[in-house]
Amino acid sequence: MTTAAPDAPALSPTVRSLWTRFRGPLLALLLLVISGVVIAALQSGEQHGRLDPRSADRTGSRAIAQLLSSQGVSTQVVTTSEEAAAAAGPGTTLLVTSPDMLTQSQLTGLHSATAHTPGRTVLLTPDSSSLETFAPGVRTDSPARISARRPSCSLPEARRAGNALLGGRSYDTSTPGTDRCYLSDNRPTLLRLPAPRTGRDTVLLGSPDFLYNHHLAEHGNASLALQLLGTHKHLVWYLPSISDPSAAHDRRRGFLDLIPSGWYWALLQLAFAAVLAAVWRARRLGPLVPEKLPVTVPAAETTEGHARLYEQAHARDRAAAVLRSATRTRLAPLIGVSPTHAHTPDVLLPALHAHLTTTPGVDADLPGLLFGAAPADDKALVHLADRLAALESSIVSQERHAPREHPDR
Repeated sequence: MTTAAPDAPALSPTVRSLWTRFRGPLLALLLLVISGVVIAALQSGEQHGRLDPRSADRTGSRAIAQLLSSQGVSTQVVTTSEEAAAAAGPGTTLLVTSPDMLTQSQLTGLHSATAHTPGRTVLLTPDSSSLETFAPGVRTDSPARISARRPSCSLPEARRAGNALLGGRSYDTSTPGTDRCYLSDNRPTLLRLPAPRTGRDTVLLGSPDFLYNHHLAEHGNASLALQLLGTHKHLVWYLPSISDPSAAHDRRRGFLDLIPSGWYWALLQLAFAAVLAAVWRARRLGPLVPEKLPVTVPAAETTEGHARLYEQAHARDRAAAVLRSATRTRLAPLIGVSPTHAHTPDVLLPALHAHLTTTPGVDADLPGLLFGAAPADDKALVHLADRLAALESSIVSQERHAPREHPDR
């Protein structure tokens, strides 16, 4: 009959220990994913049809399209630069909702098709590349807070509309004859450039908010939108799209171009959360928790192991220092010296001499024995250990045979 060997301690982590260790980060990650899905689901329809004259969403523009229709202005929605160039004939208003999405070739082609035809071009929040093509000499300035602003200009459309919700990008130019309206720190957020000889003027708007359905009834937003977009009987409403085939001739879109801009902020937040989690896990909160060791090593084996390590490294100086320090620590309370002065020669040595004056055969070289130099070889180290042991034995023996004083009864 064979006896079963005792179970060896399990060194590999169990499923329970892994769950205990990683459940906090996993639950936090799960909560983050659920929150992102919920927020995405709640906001999935909020920006659908943004500035689309067919959309009745909060950020759509169906309300202004219906008002324009009631005034006899027809609205044509286009999604490619070729359609916009073909539809923006004489006596039309061209509204470009997102000129920043257009490539340089699209901007150049659209401007060439409309530059020599009378009408009006309205650009919503154009950047420097759009301005170089449609409004040379105009540059963007610092952003402004979107709020209800006064016209503060002589443009008839703005003066009749009164206060309107504008702001966002501001512009600056030295072109003579421009109308600078709805100022922010003396910088216009609505800029109208005069029409050249062809009769097509250009209107730059720093913010499209006054065209949204849920803002149209506020202040003079509806009046301003009707007058800016209803100057001519036909309005071409251009909604640039990333699926426009003409954009492929100018650039090749990579994988990163297909990622929405909001995801970059999400990645930044995840990186910040990871750094905070790393800082949190790096800190020790509370006292150390003892762990169960797989084996128990006796103190004697530990001491022997240290001695062999000292021997292999020829660290006689370190071994001698350990022996002397341990001896001084044990002798100090026996001779009435506080532990704080156990390693101070001026305090320890006089007390030792006082105890050893009547003890014959004790090593007289106490300074060299307790505070001397390192041994020259292993034999000297063994001799030092024997001398320290003899000194400690004599002190212990003296204390043991010393007469005890009994209190008077």
